[in-house]
Parts: sequence; C-alpha cells; structure tokens
Amino acid sequence: MVVMSVEAASHSAGRHQPATTGAVVHPRWVRVTHWINALAMFVMIGSGWQIYDASPLFDFLNFPPGLALGGWLAGALLWHFAAMWLLLINGIVYVTLGLATGRFRSKLLPIWPRAVLSDFFAALRGRLSHDDLSVYNSVQRLLYAGVLLAGVVIVLSGLSIWKPVQFKYLTALFGGYDTARYVHFFAMTVIVAFLTIHVALALIVPKSLRAIILGR
Repeated sequence: MVVMSVEAASHSAGRHQPATTGAVVHPRWVRVTHWINALAMFVMIGSGWQIYDASPLFDFLNFPPGLALGGWLAGALLWHFAAMWLLLINGIVYVTLGLATGRFRSKLLPIWPRAVLSDFFAALRGRLSHDDLSVYNSVQRLLYAGVLLAGVVIVLSGLSIWKPVQFKYLTALFGGYDTARYVHFFAMTVIVAFLTIHVALALIVPKSLRAIILGR
C-alpha cells in the first residue's frame, strides 16, 4: 500500500511538473482558431448590442453607441450575420479538432467540485501556480467548459431568433421567440463575463498571452 502511494505520488508529481522551456503549449490550430474566434466574437458582441438597442429587453439597459457596431439596425445585422458564419465555421473546426486530438479530454477533464473550490480560494489568496501553462487548473477547466456550453446555447438560440419559422421546433424548445431572445442575451452575458476574466488573467500572467501567440 505504501509502495502504491509512493508510485501514485510520483506519477502525480511528474504529471504536474512545469513544461520544459520551448515546449509547445498551444499547437498551431489552437492559436489560429483562438484568434479567429476572438475577432468573430468582438464583431458579434458589438453588432449584437446595436441590434439589442433597436428593441431592448430591459427598460434600464441600453448599450452606448460608442460600444455598439453597425451604426443602425440594418448595418448591425450585416455585421452580425457575417461574423456569425465566421464564428460557426471556426467553431466547428475548433470543436472537431478538440475532440479528435483528445485535447478537450486531457485539458478539461475531470472537473471535481472540491478541486474547483480549492483552486478558487487559492487564486483569491494569490497562491495559485501558473508555472506550467500546459496544465489547466480546476477553475480554468470549469470556465472553459462553461463557455463552450454557452457558445452552443448562443448559436442555437440565435438560429431560433434568426429563422423562427424554418427552425420552429428549435424555437419551441427555447419556449418561443421572445424567450429565445432572453436566452440569447444571457448566453451573451456569460460569454462577455468570461472574456473579461480571460483578458484580465492574460494581463496578470503575460506569459499566457505569449503562449497563445507563439505557442511556447
């Protein structure tokens, strides 16, 4: 039993050792799809805010014109649909490669609630290590898995809003056109919150930004 514990500890230590200098953290396909996705999301969110302002869901919320994209409803729709196809195609490539290469399985699983809480409180105390960028901590795993799910929801709810007659069963699944708009809005809110945290952490840990640009 002692031998097994030593072996397990040795295996765990080896698995979490920092990646060697020059080791590939993000392969090229991850980096390319990441930046295409960033561009598409920027356009989708900005134009989405302009579309929202044309028919607000909440009386107390309107997005400043300086943050919206498109200038008016028709212009925003053109930007939104153009970015939608870019995001959809890029997303299919990313998810397909993520599943086919096993990256999702190795990077995002498993997610244990106790580990998430432990890493979360460690992050609050400034004790969460970022030595090995090739290994995601439990909070990162939860956030990345969550934003992937939010991405699926925002695409499906967007389709149900865009073509409520052609996709009537999908629209019905969301509770109708009006409810689908709320689902779409809250999925967008989740993604914006994720991006805010994501960018903030990239600035706090600059080598993570270097890795997603250079791969190493």
